[in-house]
Amino acid sequence: MTGWTWEYDGYDPAEERLRESLCTVGNGYLATRGALPECDADHVHYPGTYVAGCYDRLTSEVAGRRVENEDMVNLPNWLPLRFRLDGQDWLGPDSAEVIEHRQVLHLDSGLLERRTRYGFGEERVLFVRQQRLVHMADPHLAALCTEFTAEGFADELLVEAALDGGVTNSGVARYRDLDGRHLTDVRTGSAAADTVWLRCRTRTSDIGIGMAARLTADAPVSDPHEPWRAVQHMRLSLTPGRTVAVDKTVAVHTSRDPAIGDPLRAAVDRVGAAPGFEALTQAHRIAWEQLWRRAELDVPGEAGHILRLHLFHVLQTLSPHTADLDVGVPARGLHGEAYRGHVFWDELFVLPYLDLHFPEVSRALLRYRHRRLEQARAAARALGRRGALYPWQSGSDGREETQEVHVNPRSGRWLPDHSRLQRHVGSAVAYNVWRYSEASGDAEFLHTEGAETLLEIARFWADSATYDDRLGRHRIRGVVGPDEYHDAYPGATEPGLDDNAYTNVTAAWVLCRALDLLRVLPQPRRRELVERIGLEPGEPDRWEEVSRTLHVPFHGDGVISQFEGYDDLQELDWDGYRNRYDDIRRLDRILEAEGDTVNRYKASKQADVLMLGYLFSPAELDALFTRLGYRLDEETWRRTVDHYLRRTSHGSTLSGLVHGWVLARCRRSDAWIFVQEALRGDIADLQGGTTGEGIHLGAMGGTLDLVQRGLTGLETREKTLWLDPVPLPELSSYGFSFQYQGHWGVQLRLERGLLDVVVPQSDRRPIDIRLPERAVSVPPGETVRLVLPD
Repeated sequence: MTGWTWEYDGYDPAEERLRESLCTVGNGYLATRGALPECDADHVHYPGTYVAGCYDRLTSEVAGRRVENEDMVNLPNWLPLRFRLDGQDWLGPDSAEVIEHRQVLHLDSGLLERRTRYGFGEERVLFVRQQRLVHMADPHLAALCTEFTAEGFADELLVEAALDGGVTNSGVARYRDLDGRHLTDVRTGSAAADTVWLRCRTRTSDIGIGMAARLTADAPVSDPHEPWRAVQHMRLSLTPGRTVAVDKTVAVHTSRDPAIGDPLRAAVDRVGAAPGFEALTQAHRIAWEQLWRRAELDVPGEAGHILRLHLFHVLQTLSPHTADLDVGVPARGLHGEAYRGHVFWDELFVLPYLDLHFPEVSRALLRYRHRRLEQARAAARALGRRGALYPWQSGSDGREETQEVHVNPRSGRWLPDHSRLQRHVGSAVAYNVWRYSEASGDAEFLHTEGAETLLEIARFWADSATYDDRLGRHRIRGVVGPDEYHDAYPGATEPGLDDNAYTNVTAAWVLCRALDLLRVLPQPRRRELVERIGLEPGEPDRWEEVSRTLHVPFHGDGVISQFEGYDDLQELDWDGYRNRYDDIRRLDRILEAEGDTVNRYKASKQADVLMLGYLFSPAELDALFTRLGYRLDEETWRRTVDHYLRRTSHGSTLSGLVHGWVLARCRRSDAWIFVQEALRGDIADLQGGTTGEGIHLGAMGGTLDLVQRGLTGLETREKTLWLDPVPLPELSSYGFSFQYQGHWGVQLRLERGLLDVVVPQSDRRPIDIRLPERAVSVPPGETVRLVLPD
């Protein structure tokens, strides 16, 4: 890490998949992994290319049953560019002598650079320098500039460039028993002397894909096409010390794109009109400069470098181009094929950051959910309930995409997958609707698509709650919480748990916000909405009742129970398992391979009770529990935090983030350990090989939000900015800019007990700021400095 670059020295096959993920370049529409263009997909390299929202569904035979899976499609590979000296084999890092190799990701400009020296003995060296971009100004363009310099010899260099349509989805080892050949009807041809094209379609979703590539150099180009590949050849004359360059410019379109007819024609026209690499780079740099200004984040030291990398990958997955697309938040970015490119609840960790920088992107991501509201209604009806039940895993059309079986790599056994019972995903959608509206001031969205989405989720929760005469409370039964380790009671024949605390408390919050929304809706709009969704007169009264009577289990020592019956589970021998296995993050797999089950133990993948302290400020959480008829004082919360800290294996990259966030407010001295875990999750591949299958977008977005909202205590509610800073000793100086209700470039800086707020000049009203012990109003064009208490 050196300021604005991310660098790798040397070639290490064992680290290549990790580097390829972290050196992915993209623009929110298109992304390509950081694989070397001269390398094919194999056990070391995986040059995947993905377009946001491009899915395909196939059926495979797994463990004696037919299993259907929808995948984000690995598109034809536009990267291939290989080279060899006359009469010799193709050069590559696994077959030739690598004297020097360096890969540099330039975060400021979105350029990936590699420098490699291949040796041939007798001091003969071929120096290869490449720059790669996926264009941030024109989302359909990508380019590769390759420079060759002969050191100590002269020779002919044969260069082969290609568009490869013979790719499959094979980037995740545990999925390789599944059918991964999503592309069919591959055709290739030439559009001009220097331009070739490839067209194909996906097998079941029938998405048309068009690619065109232009090869530019000081040499003639030939195009000896092969089946599945559009190929171009050229010969370059190498002389000692003279650099020759080859530019490959590529355009990508699919039939899902707006404002086109034929995707192939669009790709050919676009690549034909594209300027040279230098001009492309200049426009690309300007686009990235604009992004960095809107997302400015100034954090010193190593933490700041890592946060900048996290922000870079968030922006490559969800850029302003995303606002024009019908896509959700892919849990592993556009960086690989883990989780099959599906959309989970990770928007819960990503959108709060985007709300304050790129609200147009947040709105588009929420519209992805609204467009799939009818599928969510159908899912609720299938359970005999009103409202909307959003799927745990979503893809193209909003149906449940969660697999029915999954494989344990430790045991090799295929096991039932019950994670579709994580119905709390609906609360995440509602949470993001509300938080976006508070941050942006977008009443139009809140009163239309947002209201319809939020009210239907509230209806589902109210209809899912059953009254227990013995408890005198409502209960939600048969669910799974964010802690996926527990999906059933020990010895139970059916999956599901009762009264998961996270699920019930967030359901109560959704019901409260639905009631608030009904109160503030303009009367004509309220009437329209009631008629549209068929809201019955007695439903709001039931929401009121359920929001006050949902059961939250506690156990003997005054600790919030993860679910009803949690206190009856056995204690795990944590020291024993750590001594035997060292890394026990995936404790569920370890125990299953031993013939045991984590369902028997007080052991969490991530402590979902503590998620409540992540989502809600202390005041908000206290108000929620008070409304439910429970007392949640500081001592009860501290005991709850301590209880789960001792019983969590952190099998999720989100776990360290949540623990760091919560501890920053209740036990500051231990927070930094978990913040570091969250920061290093992907760069150090703490989950043991998973980063090579795609980055963890929720964790990356969450670390940004930790600085933006977690440490500042920033809340946007009641048309006021609430601030309650809790600086960590290791992160006590930082600043960032953000967008708030039409104010662009508001700056917040905390340093040595001082908080500076700068509101740029505009025609907007003053920003009201509330701290625990004071309130100030900052007009546009003004700066205020606040002294914080020790």
